[in-house]
Amino acid sequence: MAEVEQDFIVPNKLGFHARVAAKIVKVATQFQADVLIAKDHTVVNGKSILDILSLQCPRGTKVKVISRGEDAEKALEALAHLFQSHFGET
Repeated sequence: MAEVEQDFIVPNKLGFHARVAAKIVKVATQFQADVLIAKDHTVVNGKSILDILSLQCPRGTKVKVISRGEDAEKALEALAHLFQSHFGET
């Protein structure tokens, strides 16, 4: 089973709020791979809006996205694009 991970800095002005969490979940659920998001010593399910919001990540927070499974690399690539696009926000 493939496992890939990448660190990101939360780029958008409002950080992880409900709309951003929903976008992450929408992308993550398109893949078979498990998606985890880690902040400090907390790891949550990247396919759960409530889990993502529980991380309380304002702008500038460092998070690690971990993807495990058959299409792990594709899932991480799609999520990386989401971070790079600032979640469609300015």
